[in-house]
Amino acid sequence: MLLTKSNAFIIGPFATVLGFIMNGIYLFLDGALGIQNIGICIILFTVIVNLLLLPMTIKTQKSSKMMQVANPEIQALQKKYKNKTDQASQMKMYEEQQALYAKYGISMSGQCLPLLIQFPILLAMYQVIWKIPGYISSVYNIYTELVNKLLTTSGAQEFLTQYASQGRVDFEKSGFVADTIIDVLYNFTPANWTELADKFPGIADVINSTAENVRHINYFLGINIADSPMSIIQTGWSEKDFLAIIVALAIPILAGLTQFLSTKLTPQQSSNTGTEENTMTSSLKTMNTIMPLMSVFFCFTFSVGIGIYWVAGSVVRCVIQVIVNRQVSKIDVDELVKKNLEKYNEKRAKQGLPPDRISGQAKANLKNLKNPVVEDEEAAKAKDEKRLENIKKSTEYYNNTSAKPGSIAAKARMVEQYNEKNNKKKK
Repeated sequence: MLLTKSNAFIIGPFATVLGFIMNGIYLFLDGALGIQNIGICIILFTVIVNLLLLPMTIKTQKSSKMMQVANPEIQALQKKYKNKTDQASQMKMYEEQQALYAKYGISMSGQCLPLLIQFPILLAMYQVIWKIPGYISSVYNIYTELVNKLLTTSGAQEFLTQYASQGRVDFEKSGFVADTIIDVLYNFTPANWTELADKFPGIADVINSTAENVRHINYFLGINIADSPMSIIQTGWSEKDFLAIIVALAIPILAGLTQFLSTKLTPQQSSNTGTEENTMTSSLKTMNTIMPLMSVFFCFTFSVGIGIYWVAGSVVRCVIQVIVNRQVSKIDVDELVKKNLEKYNEKRAKQGLPPDRISGQAKANLKNLKNPVVEDEEAAKAKDEKRLENIKKSTEYYNNTSAKPGSIAAKARMVEQYNEKNNKKKK
């Protein structure tokens, strides 16, 4: 295993798998299309990962719809155990709650599972992008000739030591070997390459050739994906490279905006299901607000490659979410509830239990779920019609007098009618 690879617990194996996929994408683009660019590899990789997570996304949306149908029974269950805090009652409530979720095919973990899966992928992806040569063999080979020269060049170790922190390398611990040298060179800026060529003019041709090859594969939209936006902005300001500054600023901002849009497109869980679910829903809403802001902050300090991964991931999720929303809206909720109930009753039959059924409240909720917008409009219309009818009747009642309108007699008669009407109500 190359020293440039991550050996961290859990993250290391994830990074190895992701590196294998990235290497395959790079070889495909190079062989089939003649494209050698790590930024494009990251974008394609992001598309593949999100497509693999698509079945889980659809399942989560279905679970969210079922939660809306099951709301009445969930509320009744939590009301039933509201003041019962003993362990036996809490266990009983948990068992009944799990049975209720099973009946409707609800998975509470499904709301957080995609995020939990993506988190180690993100950490592993960071390792892969930070140590690209350790995972993509074609990139590693670009440095081979130069590394062999530096290993036999006097003063090379002393010179590279001052830049070792850029690649998170400690030559004293890891040794001055090919892999550690590549880790340092991979994070070189154009100015660093120029300094290296000036320091060792005898191998300047090899240095410049390597720098050009690295630039060819590692630059995306004019900036180095191994560098951080903050560093690019600082360098760009000193060199008056305003285009690089604009691109470096755009990536963190786009990361936050696209992630915010992605959360807005994702249907949110109703917050009237009970204390436990309210807490989870509140946590999800808080996370949906904080995560875009964190993306902006972290993207300024992480490598540009991570920012590209976040932006591409959010854009892909937005597109997928629009498609999923349309597909889920076409789902026959009645049929889905029926299938879930059949599966649940099959399990109950194996346990020797009688079949369960959907409660009347849930059926009413299911009916309302079909077209809530139309039903809300019809209810509002009926309410307005009733209000107008009451006004009309009241007007006719008080105008039922021979007295001249506006006269003292008419006003006195109106007071008399008002008292008569209230007395009837009391009786």
